[in-house]
Amino acid sequence: MTDQTNCTHDCSSCGENCPSRQDPQSLLAPQNKLSNVKKVIGVVSGKGGVGKSLVTSLLAVTMQRRGFQTAILDADITGPSIPKCFGIHGRATGSEDGIFPAQTKTGIELMSINLLLEDETAPVVWRGPVLAGVLKQFWSDVIWNEVDYMFVDMPPGTGDVPLTVFQSLPVDGIIIVTSPQELVSMIVSKAVEMANLMNIPVLGLVENYSYVKCPCCGEQYSLFGESHIDEVAAKYALPVLGKIPMEPQLASLCDRGVVELFEGGWLDAAADLCEKA
Repeated sequence: MTDQTNCTHDCSSCGENCPSRQDPQSLLAPQNKLSNVKKVIGVVSGKGGVGKSLVTSLLAVTMQRRGFQTAILDADITGPSIPKCFGIHGRATGSEDGIFPAQTKTGIELMSINLLLEDETAPVVWRGPVLAGVLKQFWSDVIWNEVDYMFVDMPPGTGDVPLTVFQSLPVDGIIIVTSPQELVSMIVSKAVEMANLMNIPVLGLVENYSYVKCPCCGEQYSLFGESHIDEVAAKYALPVLGKIPMEPQLASLCDRGVVELFEGGWLDAAADLCEKA
């Protein structure tokens, strides 16, 4: 009989075969039998309103332009905005094998709760377990085809849905979106700590609302004060993958549902790193 008086309760570092030893069970949700998603990248933040959906959209478009088949899983169930950015309306369809994702004008596949509601403006007033269940269905019941890169637009914070994403989807890495304000350190800290707890690699940081450029002289103005992203990135030994300006034309493209027409290389470094993830 094994002596358990010195048990550390950490079976991963113990060679004993005691009765209490259990093999860890995976919580990953099964992928649809007709799906083939190769890489999953989460786009996260410690708070709302920093532009995760914008960064998700730009990343998907950028990678699609590079010749990869991309997809977006809109995990922000209570605040979906991805379909509007791409001008996608109406209801999703399916078969006995599963649900078909919508396709954008350039062929990006996407799934959002808005595609399953009778009225896309109706609020989603659901508790955490229901939200988590829907998210798993987005992975298991949706027929994602040959997808090179799937970007997951996460809800803000560190609650039920982000936890479900990290546990249920095979996330290869996350990109953290921030803004220039002083509280950026706290935002990044929460996201980094959660990723570390879940053993998910953090690929780097993207700063939104970074500056505004004068249309006359081209000079850049920091409306939210001096940026702190470089020092925060250095603190956590993370690269800064992009700084997105406050660009009225970019906002207009999203409002009109034609974000795929954007011009700019703000996330080229992020796309380069995604290719290596």
